[in-house]
Amino acid sequence: MFVNTVILGAGAAGMMCAAHAGGDCLVVDHAKSPGEKIRISGGGRSNFTNLDVIPENYLSQNPHFCKSALARYSQWDFISLVDRHGIAWHEKTLGQLFCDGSAKQIVAMLVEELTQAGAQLWLKTSVENLRYEGGHYQLTLLRDGSPQRVSCANLVLATGGKSIPKMGATGLAYDIARQFDLPLIDTRPGLVPFTFPEGRFTALAGTALPARLSNSRANFDEALLFTHRGLSGPAVLQLSSYWHEGEAITVNLIPQTDLFTLLRDQRQAQGRRALTTEIARHLPGRLVDFLTAEFAITGRLADQSDAALQALCHALQSWQLTPGGSEGYRTAEVTLGGIDTDALSSKTMQAKSQPGLFAIGEAVDVTGWLGGYNFQWAWASGHAAGQAIAAGNAAGNATGA
Repeated sequence: MFVNTVILGAGAAGMMCAAHAGGDCLVVDHAKSPGEKIRISGGGRSNFTNLDVIPENYLSQNPHFCKSALARYSQWDFISLVDRHGIAWHEKTLGQLFCDGSAKQIVAMLVEELTQAGAQLWLKTSVENLRYEGGHYQLTLLRDGSPQRVSCANLVLATGGKSIPKMGATGLAYDIARQFDLPLIDTRPGLVPFTFPEGRFTALAGTALPARLSNSRANFDEALLFTHRGLSGPAVLQLSSYWHEGEAITVNLIPQTDLFTLLRDQRQAQGRRALTTEIARHLPGRLVDFLTAEFAITGRLADQSDAALQALCHALQSWQLTPGGSEGYRTAEVTLGGIDTDALSSKTMQAKSQPGLFAIGEAVDVTGWLGGYNFQWAWASGHAAGQAIAAGNAAGNATGA
């Protein structure tokens, strides 16, 4: 069997690529259903893009690489596609867009788009063998227990990264990249909760509050959640992508408040009030109980000198914590690192050294923030590769004619 293009991975990037690759395209995935990561995203409603996508929302060894694809297929282009399919959506917070109904609507939309474009979708199909020979990629695919030999001119790596292995993540794209001598950037889990020594925050499990988390490279003002295992919530997930093992993080429990001035004024007006009572006006009660022991908070407001109040404010607004680690790929929403962008064209996503080999989506060393940015990279990079393949088809047909 010969097809012009084989796309490995029926996720966000792979299906978007198939919708634009000009037909004669085969999408292969070992899962029983397409778009599984889309289906579970956003609590089942898919945070499919963000209103405020800019290149600065992405991490990469080459921060400029993502600019071309994002500019040529923006969040507005994907929103237009969603609208054409009659999918209702809403903005939640910070520009994040979700389906009013179900994430399955986005999956169905992409399947319809690729089908209308003339692509085939083979599920429950795995790659048994792959080689490049005679100007074509020769694949042996295992489909329903039977080997199928497929030859193609273009091969697209859209299998994602290592995150959430229970959904079938394998790092296959990296193995194929190595086979064709494409360099890799070391991978690590991103958008992942922090873990701490057992029992560190057990008493606080389930407590949430707005906070500012930071290190020397980034800071985020979003929700913080204490868990049995450590710290989670959007602020933690965001900072985790900028964190390395052994580093401390700074937690500001009462951001955007001149806490010292506030406490000093209250000392004048309500001097007999217990210090813990005053702090409880700003923080959850269970957290105040925990911090009372952590920072030895005692006495009345009137008993506190300016120096004592400043020390307390520093403790609450610059709490230094060193995570023991992260929850790893098991719960990481994305994989940082991947196929080195220096090996790819930012316009077409094609490998510079290997004809007809493309890499898109999470497999590439481009990782977005939490909030729909990674899906937008999937749409944009898939579109870029699909357009390049379609243009190549058109050029070939014109030459043949």
